[in-house]
Amino acid sequence: MDLRPYQEEVVQAALRGENSIIWLPTGGGKTRAAVYVTKNHLETTANAKVAVLVNKVHLVDQHFAKEFSPHLGRRYKITAISGDSNQKDLFGNLVKESDLVICTAQILENALISTEEEKHVELTDFTLLVIDECHHTNKESVYNKIMGRYVEKKVRKEGKLPQILGLTASPGTGGNRTLDKAVEHVLQICANLDSVIVSTKNFTPVLKKVVPKPKKQYDIVEKRAQVMMLMIHEFMPPTVSRSLREMGTQEYEADVVELEKEGVRKENRLIAQCALHLRQYNDALLINDTIRMVDAFRVLDEFYKSRKTRLLDVTDIFLQGLFDENRVELKQLASNALYENPKLDRLQCTLLDEFCNKESRGILFSKTRRGIHCLYDWVNSNPELQKVNIKAGILTGAGTGANHMTQNEQKETIKHFRNGFLNLLISTSVAEEGLDIPECNLVVRYGLLTNEIAQQQASGRARAINSVYSVVAQEGGPEINRERINEYLEGLTAKAIDQVQQMSPRDFRLKVSELQQIAVMIRIQTEKKKDAKKQRYRPDQVQFQCRECFLPVCSGEDFRTIENTHHVNINTEFERHYRTGGQVFLEKSFEDWEPGRVINCRNCGKTPDGTSTPKYWKNVEFQVKAFDFLEDMKSRFSALDFDD
Repeated sequence: MDLRPYQEEVVQAALRGENSIIWLPTGGGKTRAAVYVTKNHLETTANAKVAVLVNKVHLVDQHFAKEFSPHLGRRYKITAISGDSNQKDLFGNLVKESDLVICTAQILENALISTEEEKHVELTDFTLLVIDECHHTNKESVYNKIMGRYVEKKVRKEGKLPQILGLTASPGTGGNRTLDKAVEHVLQICANLDSVIVSTKNFTPVLKKVVPKPKKQYDIVEKRAQVMMLMIHEFMPPTVSRSLREMGTQEYEADVVELEKEGVRKENRLIAQCALHLRQYNDALLINDTIRMVDAFRVLDEFYKSRKTRLLDVTDIFLQGLFDENRVELKQLASNALYENPKLDRLQCTLLDEFCNKESRGILFSKTRRGIHCLYDWVNSNPELQKVNIKAGILTGAGTGANHMTQNEQKETIKHFRNGFLNLLISTSVAEEGLDIPECNLVVRYGLLTNEIAQQQASGRARAINSVYSVVAQEGGPEINRERINEYLEGLTAKAIDQVQQMSPRDFRLKVSELQQIAVMIRIQTEKKKDAKKQRYRPDQVQFQCRECFLPVCSGEDFRTIENTHHVNINTEFERHYRTGGQVFLEKSFEDWEPGRVINCRNCGKTPDGTSTPKYWKNVEFQVKAFDFLEDMKSRFSALDFDD
């Protein structure tokens, strides 16, 4: 295996057995450097056992097929395990049988806390952990949960811990805008990973040649007028509407999301429903600002059609009537060419410049899955873009909801893009990080607000010679301001890393040790608070109700956990409160259960959509009992009337 000079430079600390973070830009060959370190480790370490951790499922197969298997597969037993694999249920056994496992961090986390012998592993079972995209090792991330255990064992001097190798294109500044705070952030990442951070010092010109920076251009358009939702504001109490920020913004969306939660908590259906509808109008405004007015109208039209047959009270009648009264006018406006989005004109010019009379390959980044699908429709229905032979495909995150892709669909799309069947990917942030995507000569950021890490990763996709990185945004809009802040933060990150690297080894070790001891104390206190929170109410004191009509449907006493993960309602009376719909189909299979059907409220027709208060089971303030099969069977038999 041959490495480039700068790769040889950054692996030296790891080859000496030291914990280290390799900082190289997107396209610089971090994964290849990790394969080299892994190969050396397997060759020189007695009873070597390596785990490569990734933060996204599709990266498991990518790292296995593109890097680790081709270079190490002949000599070593390599196993790739992801959430859609049945093998995860035998993770502990597979680790014993393998020299190298590649898995999502969540699978390792599950194995660390599992009590089943076939699944359970300890950190000390491994001799090397490779952590991809390691800048995510902070706060409540699964990477940080794993490394939190590592650091606690280190502080307590418990057992021989594995060597750590982190990989990142940028640790970022943690949102900080001063050098001192940025240095603190980088040091915290180093402490969380118990590692030094290394980068090339002697071969920067070689790195710049391998990863050339794209030409950056700002494609600015004039500001558009906005549609208002004042009548709904007037329908609500004045104190409520005055607390909301500017319509048509992400800040306004955040406000109405919180307002809807408040309405649910207070069982005030007027506020909850008005907030829900205001969010739909705001989504339409955001789509109108980003894509076509006809797309914005379609979103509202579909929403109100879905609710027309289940009007429960005067609030529903008012909100439905407001849309119905204005529907014809909105539809006419949506089809009027005078109101077309100038951003799309600017985007069309950028695409034509790059795809006209040359072989091009590009990625168009936008924020939402819904927006991605609207942009895809626009590209395919645009005669000018079809003339230059643009063949577009969609790439969004994996999942089972509307506009999600399955993992197989993701793989197929990337395969088509790689072999040239597609030449334009229209993508959410899923393509920014980690994915092995061919060199592009065009990357477009279309109305996006992100941090400096995401910006660097997106621009790093434009790796072809003379490539272009375009920012399409509104004049005076927040996107341009954010891009320029990100440019500043990118430079600040480099300065912060340089300052950390210049610390004496002794000062660095002392600072990292101090941060680790603080982190361990915080972790212990946080766990105590979580335990106390779980005891705030008895399960029988907690009531669950429909979010739409507030009908009580069950209590906390009715829920059980299975394998400390799945939450099930064991009360047969719960069936009285819902109707079943279509079968749920999942791409992956499970060892001991299969998905059932969609359910909706028997009273109002509401289908669960993933929104609840609180949002996650871990945040409920009562203890959910573990499922006991024998106890459940006993209670069911005792309820039967054998005299019948």
